[in-house]
Amino acid sequence: MRKAVVISAAVAAFTLVTGAVAMTKIFAPDDPFAACRASQVAGGDIGGPFTLVDENGATVTDQDVITGPTLVYFGYTFCPDVCPLDNMRNALAIHELDARGIQVTPVFISIDPARDTPERLKDFTENFHERMIGLSGSDEQIAAASREYRTYYAKRDSDDPEYYLMDHSTMSYLMFPDYGFVEFYRRDVTPEDMADSLQCFVEAAS
Repeated sequence: MRKAVVISAAVAAFTLVTGAVAMTKIFAPDDPFAACRASQVAGGDIGGPFTLVDENGATVTDQDVITGPTLVYFGYTFCPDVCPLDNMRNALAIHELDARGIQVTPVFISIDPARDTPERLKDFTENFHERMIGLSGSDEQIAAASREYRTYYAKRDSDDPEYYLMDHSTMSYLMFPDYGFVEFYRRDVTPEDMADSLQCFVEAAS
């Protein structure tokens, strides 16, 4: 009798566990990038539509820019250290992917439209990667894009209208046209680790 009770309890427990697993598989979202993720943030909270001006002076939207795997960074060309270092890291990772036959497009969105003309953006981006796209626009367009990506920026107080600094967030965002935002990268990620991570995401999306 006691043995029968134990067996019945075991069967009931097994049924509950397998049922829970089955329900989890049914209701949990299917994440094709689960094996690639280092962060816990993914999905529709970051990124969205924008209208900006590219480094050739053309008005473009997010659909014109994000046509494949795209790495998005917000900064400004007068940035004395952080932006050049971050964009060089991004460019080195993408150069490594180029050597592996994998293409990711780097995008630099200026938070300083007063100084970052299309010409200045073009000079800046060409120093890093031939495919890097520089974007700027009106104050309102930049603010709208920043809100979509949940970024922060602010102009520091200065008496000189030409020489001032900007405070800003420094994340790089991996975007796909079909999936939207899938991952972000902090400043301490190395070019090698970024390249490996980007490759994982690109291959998972294929």
